[in-house]
Formats: sequence, C-alpha cells, structure tokens
Amino acid sequence: MQTDHERGAAPAPPPRGRRGRRTVLVASALVVVAAVAVVGALGLGGDGSEAGSSAPPRSGSTVPATRTTLTERTTVDGQLGYGTEIPLPVKATGTVTWLPAEGTTVERGGPLLRVDDRPVVLLHGTLPMYRELGLTAGTQQGTRQEAGTEGDTQGSGDQGRTDETSGTPEPSGPPTPGGAGAGAGGTGGTLHGMDVLQFESNLAALGYTGFTVDEEFTDLTARAVKRWQNSLGLPQTGTVGIGDVVYSAGKVRIGHASVRLGSPTTDDVLTYTGTSRKVVVNASAAEDSWAVRGAAVTIGLPDGKSVKGEVASVGKSATAPEEGGGEGGSAAPTVPVTITIKDQRSVGRLESAPVTVEYVGRERADVLTVPVAALVALAEGGHGLETADGRFVAVKTGLFADGRVEVSGSAVREGMNVRIPE
Repeated sequence: MQTDHERGAAPAPPPRGRRGRRTVLVASALVVVAAVAVVGALGLGGDGSEAGSSAPPRSGSTVPATRTTLTERTTVDGQLGYGTEIPLPVKATGTVTWLPAEGTTVERGGPLLRVDDRPVVLLHGTLPMYRELGLTAGTQQGTRQEAGTEGDTQGSGDQGRTDETSGTPEPSGPPTPGGAGAGAGGTGGTLHGMDVLQFESNLAALGYTGFTVDEEFTDLTARAVKRWQNSLGLPQTGTVGIGDVVYSAGKVRIGHASVRLGSPTTDDVLTYTGTSRKVVVNASAAEDSWAVRGAAVTIGLPDGKSVKGEVASVGKSATAPEEGGGEGGSAAPTVPVTITIKDQRSVGRLESAPVTVEYVGRERADVLTVPVAALVALAEGGHGLETADGRFVAVKTGLFADGRVEVSGSAVREGMNVRIPE
C-alpha cells in the first residue's frame, strides 16, 4: 500500500494554531526593535549627557566633529549701474546748440555741450568755477593812477571821479572780476587763489605750458589760455569766462538731458555719473550693520558669475518705503549703500542689471562643528549627537552657517565620529 508521499500528494499543512502563534511572535519582535531605536534617538533613559550604551546604533554614515571657522553669509538684492545721476553745474547762459549722446564718456578738455555755439569744457577739480579768470582791468588802470597827483579828483578820463553828493569815489569802467586787485587777495591787480592753481594745473595737463603752475594768473598764463582758446575755435581773449568750464573729480559719463536743442540753458540741463560701474543696495536701516566703508562683499551677476566688491559709501538718511510696499504694506525704511567694483573687466559688457550682494554677518573662528543633519532632538529638551557606537550625547548649539553648526559640551571633542541619520 502506497503512502501519501509515495503517491506524490502534497504534505499536510501545519496546524492552524501553530502558524498563527509564529506570526504574532515575529510581529512582536519587530515592534520591540523599533521601540528601542526610537528610545535611543530620543535619548530616553539617559542623564542628558550620555544615554544608555545598550541601544543599538542606527543606520547612516558617520562624520568627525571638526574645528573650523564658521561664517554667516546673507544675500540682498542690488542694482548694477553707474550710480545716481547728478546735474552738471553749467553756468553758461544762452541757447543750447549741441548735446552729447547719453552714455558718452567725456574726458578732461572735452566738450560737455555747446551754448550759443561755444563749447563748455570739462576740467578736473573739486573747486567750482565761481569767477572769471584773467588779467584784471586793475593792472592797466593802476599804472594810469600812479601818473596823477595825490588828491586829483579828475585823474585820467573818468578815473578817480568823486560823487558830488556823497563824496564816495565812483567805480569806473566794468567791474573787475571777483577776487581781482589787491583788495581781493591780489597784488597790483593780479588774480590769486586756489581756483587759479586748479585751472593752471588743468591747462598744463592739456599740454599748454610756458607758465608757472601756481596761484597767480600772470601774462604768461593768459598767453597759454589764448593758445587753448584757439584750439577750441574761440576768440583768443586770454580770459576764461565763468561759464566756459565745468569741474568734476574725473572723467564723466553723460546721463540724460532735460532740454532740447534750441532751448535756453537751465540749472539741470544735463546730468552725469562716474564712468565706473557700481552697485547700489537699498539696505534695511534696521539691519545695515554690515554696511561699513571698506567692507568686502561678493556680487552675484545674472550669468551666475561672482565678482568682488567693496562698500564705498552708506547713506545717512533713511528713506521711507513707497506706500503699500512690502508684506502688508509695512516695509522697513532703507538706506542706500554704494558698492564699487575694482576689476571693471570682471563685469563684462553689462551696464545695468539686477544683482545679488552677499556679505558676511557673524563669524566664529576656531570652533567645533558638525553637519546640521547630525543633530537629533532629545526627549528631555535641547539637541544631541549620536556617536558611532550608538550613544547619545547632549550638546549646546551656536552659530549655524554653510550647512554646519557650532557645538560644545563636556562629552563632545574634536575628531569624535557622529552619525548622520538616514
């Protein structure tokens, strides 16, 4: 007689009760393992500095705690350009007959515009043109006065005529320019002053020499002026009118014109900027401690490249935001921060673009750090680290920066391997 096995029949299944008990036991074991892992992660059963070492280590990579310098960096928005446009102090009066194109660079000796078909020339300096420069009328008239007798009220022509009513000598001829004559700092009618020195320095820089560059406008200076006027197509008078030149600290880039050809000149007929590209940031007045003159920053360009910049100036007046600006219409007041770029070639051909400015906020030197991902929350509060052997140690956190965090505590040391949980 054949058995079931010999007949190829399937073996009888185990009793139903035994299989059910086995499933329950496996499930219970999994729950216990999971519970132990959770208890270890939360630091339960420890004193806050070291948890029980019986907890099995969790999976994940380990990294050493390292000592380094942490730097907190903040990014704000800025605008690349040439800075704020400033009106040119044009003093020439008349009709505008020529204007340069916007964006034109004008160097020393170049024309800024033409008024009544006369060029207004750019020169370098910080002192504005405030008087006419030339040989004064007093130089010639003084010689004629010396030929007369003391007390002679007639003199030569109208010179020395006395007002019969008040007894006060009347001025004769056109008034001398401000600062002319001995009474205005001159000697024998010769102009003296820092404005003379500034103008003569420019004249010599343009190649018109033959005089001593000093604070005195002499006949030799006038001869050089005539040669300069001849090159500009002007009458060779040897005298520089108050509207003939405009001073700036260096070469300029022409901005926009507020008048058209044929219009009379105005105080803001033309604007200008410097020729170097820079960045302006409207920084929050409450968070502008980073904006210190000379502070280094990193400028992010639209093409993804970064260039170095330096804070050049910080506005002293905060500007209220436009109505309705910011979240809920309550944006903070801002101050303008101007950032210069030393390497202009690094900007490429960009003349105007939105950019980002990254600056250093706080910095902690020579501190113990771990990746932020290594931190675990402890049940008793605070943060801790899991060691390679499964222990948990409490740590005090400091500065967070660049994906790392400053840690300290009696149980943490340099080189100690800590686990980054998966």
